[in-house]
Amino acid sequence: MCRSIKTLRAPYVETVTPDDVRAAALQYVRKVSGFRTPAAHNREAFDAAVEAVAAATQQLLDQLVVRGRA
Repeated sequence: MCRSIKTLRAPYVETVTPDDVRAAALQYVRKVSGFRTPAAHNREAFDAAVEAVAAATQQLLDQLVVRGRA
């Protein structure tokens, strides 16, 4: 997949910021769409996809249970 998307869960990172989540979502949408920067007529769809992926990513991170941590 996209090697520039870093792992965002513990123990790989201590804290995850909204900017980290959005950056990962942006990289994912760029990879899937094939656009680094979409044309004006695709901007709304592109931005909506980034927001949806970011929300899903945050939900996933919020629900993950990492065992073996003190």
